[in-house]
Amino acid sequence: MQIFETGETLPENFRQGVVAIGNFDGVHKGHHTLLSDAKARAEKTGVPFGILTFEPHPRTLFQEPSEPFRLTPTPLKRKKLSELAPDYIYECPFDRALAQLPAEAFITQILREKLGVSEIVVGQDFRFGQNRGGDISTLKESGIPTHALGDVISTKSGQKYSASTIRSYLRRGMIAEANAMLGWDWEIDGIVIHGNKRGRELGYPTANIALNHVLHPAFGIYATWARIAGEDNWRMAATNIGIRPMFKSEQALMEVHLLDYEGDLYDKTLEVRPVALLRGEAKFDSLKALIEQMDKDCQKTRDILGA
Repeated sequence: MQIFETGETLPENFRQGVVAIGNFDGVHKGHHTLLSDAKARAEKTGVPFGILTFEPHPRTLFQEPSEPFRLTPTPLKRKKLSELAPDYIYECPFDRALAQLPAEAFITQILREKLGVSEIVVGQDFRFGQNRGGDISTLKESGIPTHALGDVISTKSGQKYSASTIRSYLRRGMIAEANAMLGWDWEIDGIVIHGNKRGRELGYPTANIALNHVLHPAFGIYATWARIAGEDNWRMAATNIGIRPMFKSEQALMEVHLLDYEGDLYDKTLEVRPVALLRGEAKFDSLKALIEQMDKDCQKTRDILGA
């Protein structure tokens, strides 16, 4: 698999393929249905299977989000898309020039000239081009065979698989419900940074990770699985996600306390998978009360993850 990220023209061996187009934030079950359809069409005709997506997410250009919304920042999205074994992922640089490109020009310059597509698979609500002026009809009128897939509905919840619904679940701390729609265990990856070592002073050393542009789930204490990048085994961890009201911090952090682990994690990448929200963040009357609660949080984490 190859990733193209600078807007270049595809080499000849990747052209004339079936291409799935979308933002694919979350790479959820609905996306999987669309992507699998495109892959099956490519395999049937013996042509490349490609994925066309946009980076950064178009929403970052058109809106000033009041809070981060990405379910899958670029590295994680790449990882999840690559699991579908495409021949290539084409990350179309999304800037104002592309946003102002008329739909017909997008078809000519991007789909025909740069990608050389033979077929397209999109969701039925796909819009593109200046002022979102292009739709399924525009694609079909261009002469490129276009397949539009309808919404995929969960047989359990009766809800449409959508990134907005998943974001809503995570912001309410409803991890199991979010994961059921994703089809995989949502994770936050990040590099461990230096903190003020308050956790170590309290007997609970933590690996601190800045949340930055990834979606902020409900603030609180979570039972999580954590893995050091490059290792195979996942470790139990009690993790605080939030702003630490006890210490009057304003920066949203993820503080990961690996159970039964001693070692230096600075500058290493941690992969953290929330499993259950134990409680919301709280300010305690004393450090003694905080430590007693942390004891309970760690025990509850063991109970949940060890079950």
